[in-house]
Amino acid sequence: MLIIRPYIYNYYPDIVYGFSTKIGPSANPPYYFNMSYSVGDKKEIVDSNRELFFTELGLSREKVGYQKQVHGDTIQEVNTYGNCGESDALITTKKNLGLAISSADCPVIFIYNPVKKVIAAVHTGWRGTEKKIVQKTIESLKNDFKSNPSDLIIYLGPSISQINYEVGEEVSKKFDPGFILKKESKFYLDLRTANYRMMLDAGVKKQNIQVSKLCSYEYGTILHSYRRDGQKSGRALGVIAMKDTS
Repeated sequence: MLIIRPYIYNYYPDIVYGFSTKIGPSANPPYYFNMSYSVGDKKEIVDSNRELFFTELGLSREKVGYQKQVHGDTIQEVNTYGNCGESDALITTKKNLGLAISSADCPVIFIYNPVKKVIAAVHTGWRGTEKKIVQKTIESLKNDFKSNPSDLIIYLGPSISQINYEVGEEVSKKFDPGFILKKESKFYLDLRTANYRMMLDAGVKKQNIQVSKLCSYEYGTILHSYRRDGQKSGRALGVIAMKDTS
């Protein structure tokens, strides 16, 4: 099993984090090591994959919170496990509660404040980026959890790179031209940089942000990509949790 673990959380022993890949036990095509129930994979296979993934991280599958991601800007605080309803960002101060985000191209962003002991997990495609869900999550952490943006430790996981993320002209017009590459008559959106800039503008320190350079579209041997594989694409899960070290 191959799990991506960012170095930025290595300094915080109470943080558990992992991002799944296509590589795992019995990872057969077309879905490979898939974490989603909604792509056509068999439930028992997904159950097994999740169990293996969470166990490897030292978590329990029954103690992870999920959301139905709807490409919006709804943020919710969660204190319970399982399905937390429709939203695209989860926040918790609860120990031993994992926050999981599904992805097959969209940026997934994980936030930890070691001072206030609060974590957040964000899903942001182009719609969420346009609605500034990352900025709004940071604002919610500041206003509702007394969390100083300069204390935040952030990981932006594997996602599709600009050169592989073609959008229509109508979508390109919704973004600052600095995030758009126009090549002949095509437009390409840089979701990574757009979200990274939002973090900096919100007061997060540059040295406290790790941005994965892995492109989900290009790294087909290890990463799921809906843009590349269409309906036959599996889904990854990124999950973050705070361990109770008391």
